Amino acid sequence: MTSPPLAPSAQTITVGRDEDARDIAIIARSAAATTAPNSPALLWLGGYRSDMSGTKALEMDALASETGLASIRFDYSGHGASGGEFRRGTISRWLEETRAVIDHVAPPSLVVVGSSMGGWIALRLAQELARRGTGPRLAGMVLIAPAPDFTLDLIEPNLSDTERASLAERGYFEEPSEYSPEPNIFTRALIEDGRLNRVLTGIIETGCPVHILQGMADPDVPYRHALKLMEFLPADDVVLTLVRDGDHRLSRPEDIARMKAAILAMIDAEHAPDL
Repeated sequence: MTSPPLAPSAQTITVGRDEDARDIAIIARSAAATTAPNSPALLWLGGYRSDMSGTKALEMDALASETGLASIRFDYSGHGASGGEFRRGTISRWLEETRAVIDHVAPPSLVVVGSSMGGWIALRLAQELARRGTGPRLAGMVLIAPAPDFTLDLIEPNLSDTERASLAERGYFEEPSEYSPEPNIFTRALIEDGRLNRVLTGIIETGCPVHILQGMADPDVPYRHALKLMEFLPADDVVLTLVRDGDHRLSRPEDIARMKAAILAMIDAEHAPDL
């Protein structure tokens, strides 16, 4: 008799101290009792201003439920159900929260699914785990419209004089969002911190297979950015899937199917016997 899938549990952890403390909301699903002990957990890393209740995050969790895998979703500070001010957010800050969530849940290994900015944080996470020498083993990465170094490569070169003046005078600028009635806010702190977290500067060694899914009709992260990322991953087993009519979200049923297939391929590779 097959055991029913376990319901995910909602948790909150506090990251930082004193005035820097913020509560981070986590939804973690335990692996089924019948799942192989070495099976990786699935970790969702969302994009800028996205949260763990988005379509792709929920579909990743549904896949975990169907296959008996553990899964981890959480919201960065200033996003979704987590505390903290969005305007204080930086790549370093959100990476710190990612590490704290992983340390709290403590999975033995991970397949990281990173969307847009989450792809940047996934790559920085790989570097940090290698530097620390402790923590879960990376079994694979699925990067959806990844946006590493987007502040330097995609925002700064395209700033208008008005936006540059706003950054200098107010510390931020706003732009209309296609995905929300609220404008996107980009702060000087985010842009300056982005320079400190650049990954497209030399060989990136994730130590695991990487599958990149990229829409060629993406107005936010041009598909050439994914091609550029490929140049910095020569040491890894990397697959790039270009979706000719795909947008930035890649949330259509056919896109979700591609995401799930990429995740399952990495899980299957984990269980394949060594030849």
